[in-house]
Amino acid sequence: MSFESVDKLQNLLAKTVFHYTKDAKKASGRALGTFVEVISYYLLQSWGFSKYVSIEEQLIEYGNPSISHNVEYALHPIKNSHQIILSPVFLPITSSKIIRSLPKHFAQLKEKSNSLLTSDKVLRNACLIGSFNGISVLATLDNLDSSKAVISLTEQYSKPFAMVECKRVGVEEGVKKGPQTIEKAKQGAYVAKTVSSLQKIRHSNGALYGAIPKGKGEFYTKPYRDLITEVVASDDPQVFKDFILTVGVVSNHGNWFTSDNPNKELRVLAESYDWLIFLTDKGISEFISELLVRPEKKYERVKEVFLSSYQNRTTQNQFTKIQMQYDAHLLLLDYFKTNEQMIEEWFNIISPAKLSLDGLREQLRLLAQKPWGEVL
Repeated sequence: MSFESVDKLQNLLAKTVFHYTKDAKKASGRALGTFVEVISYYLLQSWGFSKYVSIEEQLIEYGNPSISHNVEYALHPIKNSHQIILSPVFLPITSSKIIRSLPKHFAQLKEKSNSLLTSDKVLRNACLIGSFNGISVLATLDNLDSSKAVISLTEQYSKPFAMVECKRVGVEEGVKKGPQTIEKAKQGAYVAKTVSSLQKIRHSNGALYGAIPKGKGEFYTKPYRDLITEVVASDDPQVFKDFILTVGVVSNHGNWFTSDNPNKELRVLAESYDWLIFLTDKGISEFISELLVRPEKKYERVKEVFLSSYQNRTTQNQFTKIQMQYDAHLLLLDYFKTNEQMIEEWFNIISPAKLSLDGLREQLRLLAQKPWGEVL
């Protein structure tokens, strides 16, 4: 059972969870933004892209490396992957413990001080343990029991093939529109337009074209949507090697647009991202209702972790896109796998028109499978 609107759900969270804060409505709004990020991450997990993902990474602008931008998620080509077993296992599982068990291949690894799993069993998603020669090494906890931990090590190339940004802006009481919405839309639009080799060109008649640098001073041009399709399917490294598919996930129906008249914010974002996906009120309210407010017995542990993170002001937050309590993580994986069809119905595709999430998943799959080792 979902709530009538996200606004009513936000008010409920303000009264029942964030009542101790100075501005309970604003605090609950920030939490809703975190839920959008969590939903986006576990959707990528359910699609099989977890080991391609980095979180909150700096992406440099195409052709302008002096400027970089922080993005929620980037998907990187994989050079190699390995699996190791720590047995016996003693918590925490730190970068140092993992690195000590690695073969000589990783001798030059520059360690990053992170814990894959803390003593309190808080998991770090996309856990970066170190880097060497332009390669980032990330750890994933595949399995854990009393005797051993099974860990996958993924070597990611630094240049991503896709990025995903989440945008949500709350509306204050008595105000029809959040004051920062257009500024946040412009920020997201700027990043989406600058990190990829795909350049956008607008004709005076309104038609949108794309241009990809190719060769010495040459550009390959085509109608924008046709060019994206061609680049994703191309086997020409000059065409695809610097292309980054840009995906935006937006939420809060009343704030970003109305059904009759899309507002400026949504138009700016739709013109900037290759894919713009809207997480509906129904979707986010079902996620919160079924997992965080009124879960069935199977998922009660998720609610416990959420409440312990947000009601106790002294407890480390264990319910974010980066840090997730391990029991809750496993239950979220189960929930997204069990309810895959329902969850995909939570999203509306704003742009490109007439396509579905299946189209996005297929484009990500094609980009992930390109022969990156031959061109990077």
